[in-house]
Amino acid sequence: FRKTHGAVQALAFHPHKPFFFVATQTHIRVYHLLKQVLAKKLLTGCKWISSLDVHPSGDHVIISSYDRRVVWFDLDLSSLPFKTLKYHTKAVRAVAFHRTYPLMASAADDGTVHVFHATVYDDLMQNPLIVPVKILRGHEVVKEVGVMALAFHPTQPWVVSGGADGKVILYQDAF
Repeated sequence: FRKTHGAVQALAFHPHKPFFFVATQTHIRVYHLLKQVLAKKLLTGCKWISSLDVHPSGDHVIISSYDRRVVWFDLDLSSLPFKTLKYHTKAVRAVAFHRTYPLMASAADDGTVHVFHATVYDDLMQNPLIVPVKILRGHEVVKEVGVMALAFHPTQPWVVSGGADGKVILYQDAF
């Protein structure tokens, strides 16, 4: 990894295979760790990537960007986005998949956390189902910065968010 082709914004490991995801400002590069080669380059269309997460199945990746988008990639389908979600009004700072439930969330500078039902099917002929479920509020926007981080509980359908207001909020049984 001598050349990163820009400032590194986020990193992630594949959950089952020897792949490593490196997100720079505008692209995601997927490296095969055993062969030590670039396996794939994902073209996001974003101006500035803020975070990424890999689905527990390993076949899907979501990224967030400062240009108010959440971009979903189906790695088996294409190097181009499968779906672009534009639900936030300000920069999206964090995204995450739940490890056991079919849930996905995004957090943004508008002070909200959006939760989506995100079902990935075993049948490769069936596209993932992405449905907005709930908008969680509770953070105040401080100097144009809202929710900066989020994480799902490993076994419960709970979301924890951290904001610029200094609060850490646990949303349980909210959806």
